[in-house]
Amino acid sequence: MKKLISNVLALTAMMVGLTITLEGAPAQKMCPLMVEDEIDVEEFLVYKGVKVFVCCGTCKKMWASNPDYFAVVCQEQAPQLKAVASKDIKPMTQKFCPVYTDTRVHPGNPFIEHDGKKIYFCKTRAKSRFESNPEKYLENIK
Repeated sequence: MKKLISNVLALTAMMVGLTITLEGAPAQKMCPLMVEDEIDVEEFLVYKGVKVFVCCGTCKKMWASNPDYFAVVCQEQAPQLKAVASKDIKPMTQKFCPVYTDTRVHPGNPFIEHDGKKIYFCKTRAKSRFESNPEKYLENIK
């Protein structure tokens, strides 16, 4: 009987632990930075007291490069940011990298001038790829 009770208690504790782990993510399913990737409940950051889930460690590093900007532009994927995001930061017209089309860009990212317009890239490698064949990527600017 003692063994049965201890097994039930252990199972209950595991279920409660799982519920608490997943509780912070019910409204957030997709990564706010690589928007086509699902979140990993073990990969998160805390921004102004709000837990934000991402898909990987790379996104955590990307977030750290401009957290205030990302808090403003990532509210669709992470609605919990609405309460703490700046009202003064204005999003850029371009939201995503033209080479890695599911990855967000911010004003501090590498960019080039092309046909009189600034085009931002999520990383230097994307900028190099674009410069080698701009026509391949121009239609992806959004």
